[in-house]
Amino acid sequence: MTKPKERRPSPTESPLLFEVDPHPIEETLTAFGGIPLVVQTFRSLRLPQSVREQVEVRERERGYDEATMVESFVILNAAGGECVDDFERLRGDPGLAELVGHELPSPSAALQFLYAFHEQEKIEEAKQRRLPNEIAYIPEETAPLEGLGRVNRDLVQRVGQRVAEQRIATVDQDATIIESRNQEALPTYEGPRGYQPMLAVWAEMELVLADQFRDGNVPALMRPLEVARRAFAALPSTVKEYYYRGDSACHESELVNWLRDEQREGGPAGRIGFAISARMSEPLHAAIQAVSGKEWKTYGEAHPSEIRECAEVPFVPSEKSEKKDSQPLRYVAIRIRKKQGELFEDGSTVRHFAVLSNRWELEAGRLIEWHREKAGTIELVHDILKNDLAGGVLPSKYFGADAAWLRLAVISHNVLTAMKRLALPAELLTARPKRLRFLLFNMPGRLAHHARSMLLRLAAVAAWIEMYREGLQQLALVT
Repeated sequence: MTKPKERRPSPTESPLLFEVDPHPIEETLTAFGGIPLVVQTFRSLRLPQSVREQVEVRERERGYDEATMVESFVILNAAGGECVDDFERLRGDPGLAELVGHELPSPSAALQFLYAFHEQEKIEEAKQRRLPNEIAYIPEETAPLEGLGRVNRDLVQRVGQRVAEQRIATVDQDATIIESRNQEALPTYEGPRGYQPMLAVWAEMELVLADQFRDGNVPALMRPLEVARRAFAALPSTVKEYYYRGDSACHESELVNWLRDEQREGGPAGRIGFAISARMSEPLHAAIQAVSGKEWKTYGEAHPSEIRECAEVPFVPSEKSEKKDSQPLRYVAIRIRKKQGELFEDGSTVRHFAVLSNRWELEAGRLIEWHREKAGTIELVHDILKNDLAGGVLPSKYFGADAAWLRLAVISHNVLTAMKRLALPAELLTARPKRLRFLLFNMPGRLAHHARSMLLRLAAVAAWIEMYREGLQQLALVT
């Protein structure tokens, strides 16, 4: 009989082989050795100057100036902070303040800064402007909040100038829900209380062009043109070709007519090619059902359980979104059926959708696929802002403070995007913030002072240290 092989003990079965020294280390260390690369990006884009010119909050005679506060919120987002209390963690890192050249604000100072973006009068004025049958309203932004928006515009335009070969801009627009237990938050269409901000993203560059903070009960269909106008106005002059994609909340007459008007007010002159999910009216549904069977063509990759087809729909709505003196819009219908005669969850055998567009140059299937590509841009950015950055945990009961918190997360997202494009290798271009923290931001380091100079020694492999040094140099060249 063969003797059973003796099992070697696993190292995971052994106790840890060290004790914790109760005395703090005397050397200056940091757990955030890679954060200065974020700060270098912020400063190389001349954002401190933009903040100084654009943002002025009340009672700033003492304490941190506005640029230092904005930079501190960018650091908080990059480091993984989710609330103002996390500033205490950053303040407890002995080397971080030395590396960036200033202390981080206390949680109370950060919160007071956010409060300066709120004015209750703006809320009351918006309520007074409502029509008798309206419940929802969108307050005007306060002067500091508008200034913060102009800082983001400056950021986008400067990044665009650095990447001047990118001459195409596709603007993707959509709203997202941020749940909140705040008693001031209102119920969203999904049920829970929260807020429903709307964003617009430059798809090719993954930069947020514009954001508008909204209460949870504000329908996405309400005044989307405001966000679209701001988005196109934020694009740099290097862009020469314009496109737009939106979901059914963007199927709104003022926005559609503005996109179609090549002499549009508050936007670039010339053509904007667009595709928008159509709201399914009864006449449109009837027109789709009237399409003959031979007109339906499969499109896209084969689906394991569904048959997906598309067809051109001859349809001219009676709504005012169709100008009489304009070329009719193109409607492409989508038909989805279950294979093997199965039913959808609601018991139906077929589902219909439609896309309206002015892009006649694309084959119907390709138009649908191009329109659906926004899921990989705007929805990805929503997810990053809420889950990788601090946008998903609102800090205050005050509307303006929460709006500023989200806009600071947007600026942080754009700074990180700029850093990837301007200072990091191409393989990190798609890295999310949590990936950058793991690889770069959370590198431990030791600070050494010698002859009036400071040296950062990182606990990382040589290749990562060299990448870091090259990134700092690349950003230093941008003036």
